[in-house]
Amino acid sequence: MRRLSRREFAAVAVAATQALVCNTPTRAARPLDARLNNESTEESSRMTSASVSQPNILILHVDQHRADCLGCYGNSDIRTPNIDALAADGVRFANSFCPFPVCTPSRYSMLSGLYVHEHRGFSNHCTLAPDIETFPKILRCAGYRTGAVGKMHFTPTYLDVGFERMMLCEQDGPGRWDDDYHRDLRRHSLVDVNDLEDQRSEYRKGARAEYWETFGAMASNLPREHHSTEWIGTKALKFLDEWTKQGNLLMVGFVKPHHPFDPPRELAGLYDPAALSIRPGWTPECFPHDLARNKGYFPHQNLNESALRRIMAYYYANIEHIDMQVGRMIDLLKRKDLYQDTLIVFTGDHGEYLGFHHLLLKGGYMYDPLVRVPLIIKFPHRRRAADVSEAIVSNIDLAPTLLLQAGCQPAPSMRGMDLNRPTAGRDAVFAESGRRDEIMVRTKRYKLIRNDPKGGSLFFDLARDPLEMENRIDDPVCRNEVEELTTMLTAWRGLEPCPETYLDENAPVIAQPNVPVPNDGHREEMIAYFAEKMRAR
Repeated sequence: MRRLSRREFAAVAVAATQALVCNTPTRAARPLDARLNNESTEESSRMTSASVSQPNILILHVDQHRADCLGCYGNSDIRTPNIDALAADGVRFANSFCPFPVCTPSRYSMLSGLYVHEHRGFSNHCTLAPDIETFPKILRCAGYRTGAVGKMHFTPTYLDVGFERMMLCEQDGPGRWDDDYHRDLRRHSLVDVNDLEDQRSEYRKGARAEYWETFGAMASNLPREHHSTEWIGTKALKFLDEWTKQGNLLMVGFVKPHHPFDPPRELAGLYDPAALSIRPGWTPECFPHDLARNKGYFPHQNLNESALRRIMAYYYANIEHIDMQVGRMIDLLKRKDLYQDTLIVFTGDHGEYLGFHHLLLKGGYMYDPLVRVPLIIKFPHRRRAADVSEAIVSNIDLAPTLLLQAGCQPAPSMRGMDLNRPTAGRDAVFAESGRRDEIMVRTKRYKLIRNDPKGGSLFFDLARDPLEMENRIDDPVCRNEVEELTTMLTAWRGLEPCPETYLDENAPVIAQPNVPVPNDGHREEMIAYFAEKMRAR
């Protein structure tokens, strides 16, 4: 008998695993508790029974997008006509939160409908265990053709979470040496200078003075067609052009507006820094407790209003560039007469301080600009069009929502609720950061951030203090509310230590020709190529 190659063996293993999973019955989702899920999934299932049996699903996922940096979220400075039109055709959730304000943990939660301490993916270098159900896996088993384009941020890079095909553009970690985008740059003798200086420590320590002076707000050195946003949009169009009337899933993950803030040169002048309104929450200097928590990827203390305005101009240009790609995709769906029957989601993995409390990027306390994310859902047939929901929701709610729309039952493990219910909403939303040190509970009025073992817990009365300026953790007037939210946190995550981060560099990957073979020397070749290009620039 002929010995199988490593790629053939991987393909057989993935196919066998998929067959086993797809033949395993999936029961109805289990509600988290009576307070957070007031209606049964059986009712949700009845509500979707009259819809298209397998509506096409398009997920537009952005990285580090502050929720109030869209026109439809009330920002009059930024131009996002295509995303705004999507909101007019669907539901805009005004109070949507991520469960973990870091890229990979948040993405795994969205895919699985689990909190991070449940799926064990606590860092950007971790694996979603193969026995965990995801909505792409369940849809694939139901006959959907599943694909992903852009940034996914998995380990291993082409981890099988249910997508049959993946065309990737990664940024952080070893994924950039595996992905399609950087191989494409190499074929065109290009190098993403700004991104290497921002993301790789070996280049950041010797980065240009301009990088530090502008906090990474510089025009890209790449031709526009090779900028990550344009590249992702173009590849997504190729996937969408193959779509038929129903039964297709595509997740499009944009790298931007994540730092570095480097739009294509043609778009860098879209916004006049002096004409922009600084977002609510800017303070002339940092709070001591914020600096004690995190001094910043760029030193927060070095930030000033002039630099912030430049950052905002480039950040907005990146968002408008994404909006252009959204417009290209929607135009194609309309030309193919697929738009009305397609379920479209626009959301992100976490927010961005963008000057809030004199902070930039992420990594500190879970203030609202960091954990609040945009969420727009356009349901098929314009149901609930131009609707605005003020309910508190979480991105873990997306998995069951999408599955129920496709006529599939969510996995028993999934914690979320069906966002198609007009009454959907939570009494409180929970989030965590790090493995043990910070957890958060937020109701409509109050927020408690418990920070252990470093100390420095925070409590805010958001009705009186929406910008989270006054920590009232020790205020006797708030004792009852602090105790109540503490009880909620304990009931949510318990007092036991969290499990170790799950990491398996050899976890099953998809079986496709564009997936590189591990340990075949391709990473070393890519590292050497980009090092040479950086030396020669």
